[in-house]
Amino acid sequence: MLYREALVADIPQLMEVRVAVRENRLSDPARVPYEAYVDYLTRRGRGWLAEDAAGRVAGFAIADVQDHSIWALFVHPDYEGQGLGSALHDRMLSWYFRQTPHPVWLSTAPGTRAEAFYRHQGWQETGRTKSGEVRFERSGWVRSS
Repeated sequence: MLYREALVADIPQLMEVRVAVRENRLSDPARVPYEAYVDYLTRRGRGWLAEDAAGRVAGFAIADVQDHSIWALFVHPDYEGQGLGSALHDRMLSWYFRQTPHPVWLSTAPGTRAEAFYRHQGWQETGRTKSGEVRFERSGWVRSS
């Protein structure tokens, strides 16, 4: 698996991964348009992807340094359980905390594998969002084992 920075040219494949996931699915994919990906990759933050030998994007992660949040971390169902999420998570947080010491936050649906993943990665629950998602925060970065 090749890990690299995500580029604007990769957005169509990132969008394919985003709509393929089994949890935290978008009920309306139009709610996250192409332009939003451009904004997060070029102005608000940075992204990384995992690419298989055939050049297919298997997963991606995007950190937002303006809002101090994680905008995305998704792995295509065909590649789940291979450590891609952890590898992307580590790259993203390593970069984020080189940019700022400000804590970073994210939210995810309760009772999901994503919730368990973030707890395992050392994120601390700080409450719930207005929509009922679990809100997590991270104050620093130490590579997970």
